[in-house]
Amino acid sequence: MPDLNIHFQFYIDSCGDGLREALHQVQIIDDKPTEGPVCYISRQIKPTEARYGARKMECICLVWALEELHYHLYGGVFEVITNCNAMK
Repeated sequence: MPDLNIHFQFYIDSCGDGLREALHQVQIIDDKPTEGPVCYISRQIKPTEARYGARKMECICLVWALEELHYHLYGGVFEVITNCNAMK
């Protein structure tokens, strides 16, 4: 179970055919900090989205994932991790 008092790592990625997100959290297991998944979500891109550039697709992925997982993230601290240099 996620601990809402510990910040989350929010990995997002868009690619040619879909949007993917992984929500992770570091928890102490056997006295060692261990990063583990809380949940994964994904969806196919829409036909109109297929024409967008990488930066816009990564933004769409972030907004979609925030809307889908707001119940985990609301009021908490999280770090967005992406491979899109324009968003860093």
